[in-house]
Amino acid sequence: MIKRALISVYDKKYLDKLADFLAKRGVEIVSSGGTYDFLNKIGISVKKVSDITGSAEILNGRVKTLHPAIHAGILARTDQLEQLEESGIEPFDLVVVNLYPFEQMVASNAGTDEVLENIDIGGPAMLRAAAKNYPRVTVICSPDYYDILVEQVKKNDGDTTIEFRKEMAEKVFAHTTAYDNAIASFLTERGEQFAEHLTLSFEKRKLLRYGENPHQQAALYLDPAYKLSSLARARVLSGKELSFNNLWDLEATMQMVGDFDEPFAVVVKHTNPCGAAVGRTLAEAYGKAFESDPLSAFGSIIGLNRVVDIKTAELIHKTRFVECVLAPDFSSESLELMKKKKQRRLVAVGELRRCYDLEIRAITGGALVQTRDTIELKPENLKVVSKVTPTAKQIDDLLFAFRVVKHVKSNAVIICKDGATVGIGPGQTSRVDSSIIAVRKAGDRAKGAVAASDAFFPMPDGLEVLADAGVNAVIQPGGSKGDNDVIITADRLGVAMVFTGIRHFKH
Repeated sequence: MIKRALISVYDKKYLDKLADFLAKRGVEIVSSGGTYDFLNKIGISVKKVSDITGSAEILNGRVKTLHPAIHAGILARTDQLEQLEESGIEPFDLVVVNLYPFEQMVASNAGTDEVLENIDIGGPAMLRAAAKNYPRVTVICSPDYYDILVEQVKKNDGDTTIEFRKEMAEKVFAHTTAYDNAIASFLTERGEQFAEHLTLSFEKRKLLRYGENPHQQAALYLDPAYKLSSLARARVLSGKELSFNNLWDLEATMQMVGDFDEPFAVVVKHTNPCGAAVGRTLAEAYGKAFESDPLSAFGSIIGLNRVVDIKTAELIHKTRFVECVLAPDFSSESLELMKKKKQRRLVAVGELRRCYDLEIRAITGGALVQTRDTIELKPENLKVVSKVTPTAKQIDDLLFAFRVVKHVKSNAVIICKDGATVGIGPGQTSRVDSSIIAVRKAGDRAKGAVAASDAFFPMPDGLEVLADAGVNAVIQPGGSKGDNDVIITADRLGVAMVFTGIRHFKH
């Protein structure tokens, strides 16, 4: 039977209704600080924590509930109630606590002092104590569960079931674990890059229809402390719900569009670009990206790094079957037009920036963690190794190609011309096969174009395929035992070649 409740909440949502319900059932309510003031102001009979402990709040409220009269009242088992009574302490049957908004403070770019003040100490202690003692005590850590609590009390003559108390205790430990992980992540961000213990904290945003395939289940989770644009916070302005595969493709797309400063567009299929380009305008960039491989663009994801204007929207609207369009935002005029195709998802992610956080990939029983591939090359970083020196225009195209190729699954070879891809050879088990696919995709457009390889050519065959198609400049990392043979071949074929010393594998 719930006779006495301890309520201490930061988020006062729905608290008036819950407190009124408890008070009308004769439940004694004990609160502290802002919760006491809130309940007292709306006419709810409430006792101060300080009246129970005999100690006033100190340190501007930093110490309120950390007292034996509070924690013994929560932690006492049923067989210890007599001992509690001998100590002059009354038990609590219900604990309702939610925590200071630490994650929101971090996400708002608050200063370190303000963030530290929002690390809750007493709240987690009360929640964990009550959850530990769930056989006797009911614990509630979120306003989302108030209605369920009320129904429980109504159905069970003023009490709750052991099953409900256990379920709420599970939610508490998951909640406080996530809260502690968020704090650890915040502190780690300011310390060593690879901490001894990797702590991750995510909140379930929503269930997805299914996973990668219809027989798999899936959900989308949000990192509440992440400050920059993310798909977990993106606005879907039109179209169907996003699927697991949509989101995975959109993530690859967002990483690409955030990598370019000039107007840029990319067409993505299965996380690989099938067309990418820069242009003087966004519409020009999209037109060039689409023309790279119109056949593969069917059912694609389109990524843009500028607010979508009406000229770009008109081009996309004419494109046959586009799954999703990702951009920082959409002008009202473009949105009105693009919403006419009801199935097409329009995803606004806000300001785009290069992502510098750690990249984490799950493996069975663990995780692989690495820094992201964010290195930027400039003309002075290139080493010309061939007799033919590339022209300034070729240098521009080579740098563009090398930036794009890092987003293509390895082994990757791509062909580019005039700031646009014209042939992409992704994800092959041999580099010569990637070259063959890139040449086949490019066709006649390979003549006078440049090519990029994400890793070195181990032997001349891939280069020969490109040169035979008309490619006349190549950028690659170098570093192979076969470099000398490849350079000799480049000179024999009249191809300009530059080494970067940087590899861009993407597994």
